[in-house]
Amino acid sequence: MTPEHETHEHETPQHETPQYETPQYRAAHLRRALAEDPRTAEMGVRVNVRGDDDVHLSGEVTCEERRTELETVLHEVAPGVRVHNDVRVADTREPARREDLR
Repeated sequence: MTPEHETHEHETPQHETPQYETPQYRAAHLRRALAEDPRTAEMGVRVNVRGDDDVHLSGEVTCEERRTELETVLHEVAPGVRVHNDVRVADTREPARREDLR
């Protein structure tokens, strides 16, 4: 094994999915993956894990493409999970009429 491919006892190789003691640890890992991936750099997405395989997403993103990419990234990081995507796309259009403030 070459030095760049060696792993130490405490490290998890990138191609393996780490085992988690609690759903909270798994949710934190998935939340971090979404925040760090340039396709989904979203901090306003909530991640909840129920059981071993159910991941529930909620919150708001800026476009439909970003909403779809959330699932793509999760499936890359944690193959086999079932993603329930309740993330909404924010309405960023200009108001149709002028708002009067009183």
